[in-house]
Amino acid sequence: MPLSSSSIFAMSPSPRIASSISHISDQSAASYKLELEQASRRKDTYNIVIFGQTGAGKSSLVNLITRTQAVPTSLDAEGCTTQTTVYEHGVVVQNRTLKVQLFDTAGLGEGPQGTVPNHQAENALKKLFQTLEKIHILMYCVQGAKNVSALRRNYELLSKFKGNVPIVLVVTGLERREPDMEDWWRSNERSLSDLGMDFAGHACITALTVNQGDTSKVKQRREQSYHALCNLIAQCCPIKKIVLFGASGVGKSSILNLIAGEGVAKTSLGARSCTLHWQDYAIDFDGESYKVFDTVGLEEPQLKIDDYLNSVENAYTLVRELDKQGGIDLLLFCMRAGRVSATLQSNYRLFYEFLCEKKVPIVLAITHLENQERMEDWWDQEHKTIQQYRIDVAGHACITAADKLEGRCKILYEQSQVTIRELVKNHVADRQKQVWMGGDNLFVSFMRKLKVLLAVNSHVKSKDLVPHLTKRCGISKEAAKRLANMIKEK
Repeated sequence: MPLSSSSIFAMSPSPRIASSISHISDQSAASYKLELEQASRRKDTYNIVIFGQTGAGKSSLVNLITRTQAVPTSLDAEGCTTQTTVYEHGVVVQNRTLKVQLFDTAGLGEGPQGTVPNHQAENALKKLFQTLEKIHILMYCVQGAKNVSALRRNYELLSKFKGNVPIVLVVTGLERREPDMEDWWRSNERSLSDLGMDFAGHACITALTVNQGDTSKVKQRREQSYHALCNLIAQCCPIKKIVLFGASGVGKSSILNLIAGEGVAKTSLGARSCTLHWQDYAIDFDGESYKVFDTVGLEEPQLKIDDYLNSVENAYTLVRELDKQGGIDLLLFCMRAGRVSATLQSNYRLFYEFLCEKKVPIVLAITHLENQERMEDWWDQEHKTIQQYRIDVAGHACITAADKLEGRCKILYEQSQVTIRELVKNHVADRQKQVWMGGDNLFVSFMRKLKVLLAVNSHVKSKDLVPHLTKRCGISKEAAKRLANMIKEK
């Protein structure tokens, strides 16, 4: 059923088959097999491995996700997928496009006389795990009519070597389930848990092809199934949130453009900030999705108190908002090559120590090194000074963000893009671990609990906050007083 133009979901073009399937010619199969090898090394896609018993509806699942009938399906319990087949597709959810590779695997559980005997199917699945550089989702496809206890064997098989890859459950054949398809999950969730099966998400669906004479209810359930699968994929392929911060004029927006590989952010040629309020940018590279938040430049607190207070207020507002959205994955601290100052330490403490309680990975990017013979030399010479200011980072990148079109500058810019992207990929929080989602540090507590504080303790004065602000943020007493007054007024 076609989607309306107002739908938040959109279809991509027909999927590209990236490996061989059983009914194509031997000559074609050879060329597509090569593409399967290429697919296993790609870094710009989310890899989803679909597995389950023969006849569970894995191939129908691919057809549902891709909105095509490109994959041959079987009407009985005998499998029709004889080897791993890969389909590339763009899943669009809420204006976000996820480029995915769907690995349709041979069915498990067939006897010796089956299309693919069980031991061969298991070995092929294990080999796929060894071949793929990264798997983002394991999609366990099961029939709703199956006994829950029968699902355990295949779950345990994958659990042995899945590592940190999330397993999601997709239950098919629920087109007649009443009162709705989700009723299957409500009836079986407890039993699944008692049997030791833990899933990162689930979808109760029908993957039946809609025919012209089908009722509106059948069509509606298939449409619901498509949306449920798209949301499930998006849920397990989260956008990682990065906060970019530093003083005005260090090149934060230029770094953002460097990471993106295009001019997504406005930049300034002077020292004055061109970012008046934090802005977010969606960036995709190497198969991962990021949202980078470019913040207001943090000015020298002793010289530009009004600007500093404005940046602090913006910083708090951003951190509070990201707390609501699920947390922060990485702090990217930017500085311009030159003398290390107390202001650098002040900015570091505000974001890393004060706002995020040292619970978010933080890395440092040093810009304007295009005139260095070797950009990394700066770190070799200055890292001890950084440490003297008690600035402790998990990683660093010595780069240029000056996008010159030719000569040595172009080479350095391209090198810098590789360097900064590797820094992000290597240090962004692992979503299998708990991402920082707010805390009870002093600054956040004051802002969150201010109404209660003032109602119960009307004698609290702004001067009581000043010692904490001067000590932990490293700002002047005058700036601390004004910041404390701002907190009180909030």
